[in-house]
Amino acid sequence: MPKKLAVIGIGNTLRRDDGIGVIILESLHDKYKESLLKTEKERLFNNYKREAIDYLNFGISSLDLIYRLQDYDLALVIDGIAADLLPGELKIFSLEDTTVIKNNSAVSSHELNLKDIFILTRDFGIKTKIFVAGIQVQNVSFGESLSEPLKENLVQITKQIDKFIQERLL
Repeated sequence: MPKKLAVIGIGNTLRRDDGIGVIILESLHDKYKESLLKTEKERLFNNYKREAIDYLNFGISSLDLIYRLQDYDLALVIDGIAADLLPGELKIFSLEDTTVIKNNSAVSSHELNLKDIFILTRDFGIKTKIFVAGIQVQNVSFGESLSEPLKENLVQITKQIDKFIQERLL
C-alpha cells in the first residue's frame, strides 16, 4: 500500500517572515500543478512524481493540524523558526529532534509552535513520521513582505525543500 504523504505550510502571511512556510508551500504546489501540464514522459524524465502528496495550508495552525496529521504516514511541516541560525537559513530535522529548539522556547512565532506539535502528537499516540523544514526568521512584525535575507534565499530554500521531498519522502 502506498504511503500517504503531506506537505504542510504553517505561518501568518501578515507577519512578514512568519508567512514563509505558507509562501514556500504555495511555490511547491504551483510547481506540482505545472508538472501536470507536461506529458507523462516529461514527468518521468524529470523524475517528478507528486500525485501522492497532499499540500495543506494550515496558516497560523490549530489543533486541526494535529487531527489531520494522523491521516498520513509521512509529513513535512514548513515553518519559520527562531533557532539562532542565520536569517534565511534552512534546517530540516525530524520533529522529535528537539535539539533545534533552544532552552524550551517556542520555535514558531504563532499559536501552535513546533514543540507543542511534537508533544501533542506524542501524547495522542499519532504515528506519523514528521519532518520539519524550518527557516530562520528575521522579522515577524506586522507587514506583508519578507525580510531581505528571506527574499534573497527564497528560490534556493524552495529548491532544497523540493529536493528533500523528492529524495526522502517519495
